[in-house]
Order: sequence, then C-alpha cells, then structure tokens
Amino acid sequence: MIKINGKAPEFSSDAYFGGSDEVRKINLSDYRGKWVILFFYPADFTFVCPTELGKLADSYEKFKSLNAEVISVSTDTKFVHKAWHDHSDTIRKITFPMLADPTRRVCSDYETLITDDGDPDSGLSLRATFLIDPEGVVKAFEFHNNDIGRSTAELLRKLQAAKFAEENGGEVCPMDWTPGADTLKPGLDLVGKI
Repeated sequence: MIKINGKAPEFSSDAYFGGSDEVRKINLSDYRGKWVILFFYPADFTFVCPTELGKLADSYEKFKSLNAEVISVSTDTKFVHKAWHDHSDTIRKITFPMLADPTRRVCSDYETLITDDGDPDSGLSLRATFLIDPEGVVKAFEFHNNDIGRSTAELLRKLQAAKFAEENGGEVCPMDWTPGADTLKPGLDLVGKI
C-alpha cells in the first residue's frame, strides 16, 4: 500500500525519450537526489491525456529548475509512445521520459490500475500523480477519475511547498501557499490563534 512518508515502489522499465528519439531502461533509483513526479495516465491517443501531457511539456523547464524530473506512465508500449510522439504536435513537445508499462507492473505497484472487469477501462491506469522526494519517499499523491484533468499549476505549487518544507525544517505551508507567502511554525504558541 502506498503511504505518505513511505518508500516509493522501485521500478525498472523502458521509457521513450522524445527529445532524443531513443528508448532506454530507467529505474526510479536513477533519479535519487532529484524530486520525481510520476504522472500516470490512461492511454496514448486519447482525449484528456494530451491536454495534460502538453501542459507538462510546456512547464517541464520550470520543474527541472526545481531539481525535479517528470516521468509520465501508461500501460502503452514504447512503440505506441513513439507513434504518438511522431503523429501529434502536442506530444512532440515532450522531452521528459514516457515510461512504458505494458506488463502493468508499475501501475499495479502504485495502485493505479483499473482492474474491474465490468469497467470498459479495465487494464488501463487511473489519472494519478505521485510526488517523490530525493530520497525516494512519497510526499504527496492524488487520484482522479479519468474524465477529470489535473492542474499543472497546482502540481508545481505542491512541488514548491514540499521543497520549502524540506529545506526549512520546522516551517509548514498553509492552504494556498505560494513561494514568498507566509508560512507557519507549529508549536504551542499557535494554539488558539487558528
């Protein structure tokens, strides 16, 4: 079971890198020392997925500037990722790794796999996002029904808040916190002030 402050499940799988048009095996441990955003989505050649992945591609440099790597994950093969990249102007912008999970092992380990045989999407992944710290520890995750797209701006804000909390031990980020806004220092002096 995935837990906040628990170790993220290790994986080893092929990933398509659109910027270099290559496929190589990657492991979660390859990114030790960086924040990792695992971005699960149902399938290539769909409707909501390219809107999400296109926005992530547009913001990829911002994520990288915060020492973060984005890795998208679906149950498609590396060949389908390449075909989608070759045939979609939106997906062609992607330079982050697109993990191929045709065995569904990664989706199973992260509990994103739809397994209800009565569901037409059985065998695909739910929309799910995991924020993993540089030590491989899960700091945040969210799941969405597949008809609800996510927010790149909110994902970026979560990463900024998680980094701030890690770098400023003892301070926490309140609701809607953004960089430069006030933080809180938990303690008995706050009792009765909130």
